[in-house]
Amino acid sequence: MKIKLIPTNKLALLCTAVCASMLAFSHNVSALTIGDGQTLGTVMFGIPSGDQDRLNYVNDLVFMYNNGITDSVLDGQTMHIVNGAPAFGVSLPDAVLAGHVSGTSTSINLSGFGSTFLYLFAKYDGPNQGSVVWYVGNLSGTITIPADWNGYGLSGWTLFGSGVSIPDGGTTVMLLGTALGALGIVRRVLKI
Repeated sequence: MKIKLIPTNKLALLCTAVCASMLAFSHNVSALTIGDGQTLGTVMFGIPSGDQDRLNYVNDLVFMYNNGITDSVLDGQTMHIVNGAPAFGVSLPDAVLAGHVSGTSTSINLSGFGSTFLYLFAKYDGPNQGSVVWYVGNLSGTITIPADWNGYGLSGWTLFGSGVSIPDGGTTVMLLGTALGALGIVRRVLKI
């Protein structure tokens, strides 16, 4: 039986193509800051801060955003919209409690929970600072959030989705088609 070896230059080309495709399809890492383009608004002070309370604060900010209100007192909290309409779209859907995820680290893998999230609520140091809500519906991969706000540390965060299903938009099909096309080209170049 004769063994057919791949020439070194073709093997190098194959390795380069594989490495390039791995880099091209790697997850994005986004660092969120308080007041950046992803910030929906702030809640002063966000107490009490149970899951249902956090959901109410997020939906209060969504209501304000959708109705063009920049400052208000709702649920006993002083709320401020940072990025007004149409920063994120025409209208934002309400958050739902079902499927929410909570944590305390500053690094959050949005793709690691098997769900699509729209809002990230972060609470900073109990009664001393406040809470921030970011819109994360247009982000994927791993995000980082500030460890402190005005010197007060992160107490915890909660991710919320919506009851509205969000279509894929064809991204998965596009990535699959690109990968299959690249494999076809590599196969043709290497003649294997």
